[in-house]
Amino acid sequence: MTRPYRSVLYIPASNARAMEKARTLPADAIIFDLEDAVAPSEKFLARDLLAQALLENYGGRARIVRINGMDTDWGVNDARQFGQIADAVLIPKVNRSADLDRVADLVPEAPLWAMMETAEGMLNAAEIAAHPRLSGMVMGTNDLARELNARFRPDRLPMMAGLGLCLLAARSQGLVIIDGVYTAFKDDDGLRIECEQGRDMGFDGKSLIHPAQLATANEVFGPSGAELELALRQIAAFDEANAQGKGVAVVDGRIVENLHVVTARKTIALAEAIANLAS
Repeated sequence: MTRPYRSVLYIPASNARAMEKARTLPADAIIFDLEDAVAPSEKFLARDLLAQALLENYGGRARIVRINGMDTDWGVNDARQFGQIADAVLIPKVNRSADLDRVADLVPEAPLWAMMETAEGMLNAAEIAAHPRLSGMVMGTNDLARELNARFRPDRLPMMAGLGLCLLAARSQGLVIIDGVYTAFKDDDGLRIECEQGRDMGFDGKSLIHPAQLATANEVFGPSGAELELALRQIAAFDEANAQGKGVAVVDGRIVENLHVVTARKTIALAEAIANLAS
């Protein structure tokens, strides 16, 4: 992962003002949405507005365009137009690896991302993640819940099988993977709980529907001061142990092996990437 993805904010591509404002928001990435957030009558206008918006400077924020599906009247032209100027093309409702092939043919260079939001997609997550052009996955938990006929629970128990399958698939291929949205954007406590759950499961960040959610996602998915301090001490202790011919160290009463040092270095690298994004 070459950049942080703590906060990934959806912005309707039909809303020029929102796209302009997004240039100043502390989001690590923006999903410019041509699909669900845009009414059929606004599809062509949204495409034109987005083309103009992407001429502007969004700093270090990743610019991801969610195109319409290939089974619609707009998907093919969406892919052709934005495959050359977006940082990634996000494909909705990916069910199998073959769904990526058609877009890959239209977009020869841009990284592809997959919306994981169907029961079939969950069952084929490993096959999808192994596609040679795929760089990231985004969980579409609302659509998945609808397919499953699942009810909302604060612990997201009905989602755990799908979330876990996609995490395993993404990690097996070294992909970025982003947790689904929390739709109650005024419920800060609920958002924090869900962010903490996603972080602890292993997600890189949270997809968001409102700028008010950015601060919480950035805080939860970013390394804390205590985590950074521990990472530095683990590395120092392990290096000292190695210099003494030992294969392990002890920090705060816990064994530190090479695998812990790898994690510690990732923590420091993430903090550095966040600092670079903010500068």
